[in-house]
Amino acid sequence: MKIVDIAEFYSEQGGGVRTYIDQKLEYSAYNGHHTVIIAPGAEDREELRPGGKIIWVRGRRIPVDPRYFLFSDPVPIYKILDREAPDVVEGSSPWKGGWIAAKWRGPAVRSFFVHADPVAAYPQTFLEPILGKRMVEQMFAWFWRYLERLSRLYDTSVVAGSWLADRFAGYGLRRPHAIPLGIQREIFSPLLRRETARLSMLRACGIENPNAKLLITVSRHHPEKRLGTLIKAVSKGKFHQQVGLYVIGDGPDRRRVERLANKAQGVFVAGQIKDRPRLAQMMASADAMLHGSASETFGIVVGEALCSGLPIIVPDIGGAADLARPAYAETYKAGNVEACQAAIGRLLQRSPEELRKAALGGAASHVHSPDEHFKALFDHYAALINAPVLHNEPAFNPPIRIVS
Repeated sequence: MKIVDIAEFYSEQGGGVRTYIDQKLEYSAYNGHHTVIIAPGAEDREELRPGGKIIWVRGRRIPVDPRYFLFSDPVPIYKILDREAPDVVEGSSPWKGGWIAAKWRGPAVRSFFVHADPVAAYPQTFLEPILGKRMVEQMFAWFWRYLERLSRLYDTSVVAGSWLADRFAGYGLRRPHAIPLGIQREIFSPLLRRETARLSMLRACGIENPNAKLLITVSRHHPEKRLGTLIKAVSKGKFHQQVGLYVIGDGPDRRRVERLANKAQGVFVAGQIKDRPRLAQMMASADAMLHGSASETFGIVVGEALCSGLPIIVPDIGGAADLARPAYAETYKAGNVEACQAAIGRLLQRSPEELRKAALGGAASHVHSPDEHFKALFDHYAALINAPVLHNEPAFNPPIRIVS
């Protein structure tokens, strides 16, 4: 099978999308498929990879995050599609890249891969605390109508979980198909836990007490990740044990995050760690994962934490919440500092041994491997190729469901 992924959100310095595409190419190499990634970049160039290649098309740099680019001209992309003649073309952006994939005139199956929830990431992050959820949903009902019009041009809309398929279907997304993402379980393991690493991270947080508890956060520095909530919750919380928060990641909000951490007690911002084995050891050596984002479609780092044997403290909505179970998790109202503090306090009062055992059980039950994800995805595509669905169907205008 030959797949072309028009990946508008791909960046060499990116996080989750970059990891996902690397895994897709690796799976293709070992399973007889050929995957071509078309991504916007600083210049036109090609990079051969096992399993396929990445074709960079010159685009416009995003001012707020110069690591990323946007497509400018669809013509070079259509020429690449004509030349590659794929069996499946994926659109993984609701913006220009998604329309380019949908409107190409070739005979391929079209898959709309919905990596993100823009309404949850931006309007709900910034406006919901002021206006409330119902008002925000009403204000952005236009976006769901827009997404429905785009998804109507595709043969399938792939999302990362059944909860997300239900959410998007309620707003009119056409043909949602849930395929959970995969976690590299062979990298993340509780066997990597080292007390020396835990104590080193605590010292970086300014804590010398070996009996203190270490929370770890792995996140892109962006407002939607709500790192400020986590820093304030740890710094201002009155817990029965001393608590440190070790923050891993980078992004456009880095300076603000560092300012908050510098004013806080027990918080250290480590920056991005690209060495995956080192990251896995640091995660396994913490006592729990603290997570802030309520807008992720799938909680990849939360799944990695479970594979590492870590209990989790996560918001009560979003992809992270979908992985949470009472046996190994505490949840809190997204963005609420006091609720986050209370959730941390509840977790610290529970048995660490029982939490770790339950977390590993949760990983075994609810976390899939990348190979399992891509097998399900490519099997889905093969079924569509063998029994194609026409994407030039009549107009459909479903009612917009407003969350109360």
